[in-house]
Amino acid sequence: MAARMFSRSVTSLIILSAVASPSFAGGLERGGYNIDQLFDTSQFSVQTGMIYVNPQRKLNNARDVDPTDGTVRGSTSADETEPYYIPYAGLKAGVGDADCLLDYSEPFGAHTNPGANWVGAQSQIETEIKSRNYGATCSYRFDVGPGQFRVIGGGFYQHIEGFRTRLVAPLPFPLSAAFDGTGRLDLEDNGWGWRAGVAYEIPEYAFRASLVYNSRVDYDNLTGTVDLTQVPGAVSPGNPFFGRVTPVKGSAEAPDSLELKLQSGIAPDWLAFGSVKWMNWSLLQSVQFCPTNGLPCPAGGLTSLDLHYRDGWTITGGLGHKFTDKWAGAVSLTWDRGTSQGYGSQTDSWTVGVGAAYTPTENIEWRVAGAVGVLTSGSSGTVTSGGITYGNDVTYSFGNDLVAALSTSLKVKF
Repeated sequence: MAARMFSRSVTSLIILSAVASPSFAGGLERGGYNIDQLFDTSQFSVQTGMIYVNPQRKLNNARDVDPTDGTVRGSTSADETEPYYIPYAGLKAGVGDADCLLDYSEPFGAHTNPGANWVGAQSQIETEIKSRNYGATCSYRFDVGPGQFRVIGGGFYQHIEGFRTRLVAPLPFPLSAAFDGTGRLDLEDNGWGWRAGVAYEIPEYAFRASLVYNSRVDYDNLTGTVDLTQVPGAVSPGNPFFGRVTPVKGSAEAPDSLELKLQSGIAPDWLAFGSVKWMNWSLLQSVQFCPTNGLPCPAGGLTSLDLHYRDGWTITGGLGHKFTDKWAGAVSLTWDRGTSQGYGSQTDSWTVGVGAAYTPTENIEWRVAGAVGVLTSGSSGTVTSGGITYGNDVTYSFGNDLVAALSTSLKVKF
């Protein structure tokens, strides 16, 4: 009977200590897809929040694999990652047994910036990808046994944009006095996706089990430009792309995902929670871009975003506790399987998260959370898969690096 004394106000803690961990999960995941606000027990709620993430991945022992395309001189180490912010905003309304959520999020993104002064500059100098996601999700509840069964469905509109710069041709003097030899890819596109799921809840025991699928998003019109104005035509007079800006087009898919979440009261004011998520990152291998101005496309594209990902898995478990009518806390442990397969630096990560919720009145809830994790060690080298060779420009290694995150959010409910 102890579980019947469980205070349902602590059930929101599942988002606290685990919220920062997916923000540096594998692939291009940032905020991911999160519809937890849909389960808010109030009739109306407005929530806004922000996550700050500071990964500290450092590349070491870098070596220029192919000096025949021009020897790159520079440091053999580089700081690869940049800190970033992830915003969220949601509006939830309920009428009877129906609930709907409108939300803004940034599910995917990346920002690596090892710079121009390392020997891997021909692989990359800086890459940044940003996404904006506008979602609408609804559910309907009906009684089944001792609890309620919920059917979930919705859709979302997503916009993505980004750029990549790298050293195309190391230039000798006097060309280097006027040109830096770099090239830049800019891209953007938008698409639509949908989600469907089910959930079962027994409020008396603070029990909830949910299974939600998020569809792929087709970016079959990734358009942009390749700017090679910093590579003069004199480097290779027969190359029609040097010294100019070329419009390009490519295609890719944002991955679909499936996530199972569980929580249950285990003692008065104690909650256990966990989740398992699969992300179909293996969709992203090499995204090639070809000219759209009538010029023939070189083998492998005029340029490409080479990722060579495998599917991602994220497993989280934790405990939450209500200390007083105003204060509650939670702790979690998260393991995320790295998506790199011998190329790239996305290895497994382990993260410990802690969070607290302060509820000064029944209408206001303020949350703060933090996480500290380890990005495990590994190396990146030349890999051939599906007829495509990855990492034939630079090899490097990396040790166990730290990553930290902070998040805060404010919810007003009535």
